[in-house]
Amino acid sequence: MTLFKRPTSSRRSARLLAAEQLRSWGLPLDPARQVIAELSANAATHGRTPGRDFRLLLYVVAGTLRIEVTDTRADRLPTARPGLGLLLVDALADRWGVTQGLPPRKTVWAELGLAPKPESACSGDTGALLQGPQG
Repeated sequence: MTLFKRPTSSRRSARLLAAEQLRSWGLPLDPARQVIAELSANAATHGRTPGRDFRLLLYVVAGTLRIEVTDTRADRLPTARPGLGLLLVDALADRWGVTQGLPPRKTVWAELGLAPKPESACSGDTGALLQGPQG
């Protein structure tokens, strides 16, 4: 498991820090960067209380990037009719949801499957290739 955890007060800072972390892990920036931007914007706009930041957590397990944004407004959950930002998250992520934390926290999370990078220009399993002279 690879982990990145950072408290931040700015959606711009969250997006820039996350992009740098994704680069350092050798992961594609998009669509993760877009999902991070939307979740961070929601936390900064709807989830902040004075004097408290939101937390961005990224980790990779078994080929899945999980993005978590935690804020201190558990009383403000996404509604059944999400706004444009969460509609974008829904379109880009494989899964997303909300988890209640210890009061007054909530975490909005999204998961993105990471497609394996091809080892070579050939596709398919190499186990069936013939090795050396045959016959």
